[in-house]
Amino acid sequence: MYIGRFAPSPTGPLHFGSLVTAVASYCEAKTHNGKWLLRMEDLDKPREVKGAADTILRQLDTFGFEWDGSVAYQSQRSHLYADALELLSQRQLIYPCTCTRKEIADSSSTVGVDSVIYPKTCLQRPIKPNTPAAWRIKTPNIRISFIDAIQGEVSQNLSTDIGDFILKRADGLFAYQLAVVVDDATQGITHIVRGADLLDSTPRQIYLQQLLNYPLLNYAHIPLVRNLAGEKLSKQTLAEPLDLSRAAHNLYEAFKFLEQSPPKSMQNQSLKDIWLWANTNWRLANISQKPRHLL
Repeated sequence: MYIGRFAPSPTGPLHFGSLVTAVASYCEAKTHNGKWLLRMEDLDKPREVKGAADTILRQLDTFGFEWDGSVAYQSQRSHLYADALELLSQRQLIYPCTCTRKEIADSSSTVGVDSVIYPKTCLQRPIKPNTPAAWRIKTPNIRISFIDAIQGEVSQNLSTDIGDFILKRADGLFAYQLAVVVDDATQGITHIVRGADLLDSTPRQIYLQQLLNYPLLNYAHIPLVRNLAGEKLSKQTLAEPLDLSRAAHNLYEAFKFLEQSPPKSMQNQSLKDIWLWANTNWRLANISQKPRHLL
């Protein structure tokens, strides 16, 4: 059984970039006669916008998406993340860290994929007393590789490219990397179709899957939608919310971005007819490896 998912963060309404991701993951699941699950990644409560989750559900419903089962909310699954963290703790794979970002920046000159590589300060020295601690996972000098259905072979040395990354923050919130791995495993996800901005996170997630004895997944990272300045469409770059009154037009543009050659008449069709067309014509293989699409 193919089981895919769409997992938006309720930090604002969906924009065109979100729609492209939803369309790709939805079509891949449906053309494989699989399930498409919906999960709200609402762990980071300080960033959550009140009412955004309901707005996202309304947007998806307006565009004709039909998800399987009930919506999962990460904020209701903390006990699962705590159990996974405890398993890693029992195997002595994690350690507390009381370093601030400034201290890390001042103590390390090695830059990795995301940022400065943590120099393992709290692994080698006592942590600060009476200070809230984050929990980091030890990253060995091993190479994690996988074949992405769109981007091809991806490979990282976790120690030199990433470093010991955080699984639980000092403020008590579980980190995305741990939560998403636990969620995908407990929900039985088999295939992940998402934006290429998460491509570099995948080796970390595969590493956690291996440590927790979870099944390995199939990945496809689609190109990012960028604005005229070359920036990824996001809430931070002030991407406009989807216009619900132009659902057919927006779907046409999404399929066009995904290189599916939709007919121009799609813009005047019913949503039912659009999704029937997609179920027959969708081809993940049509998506170029790294096209440079700009809006």
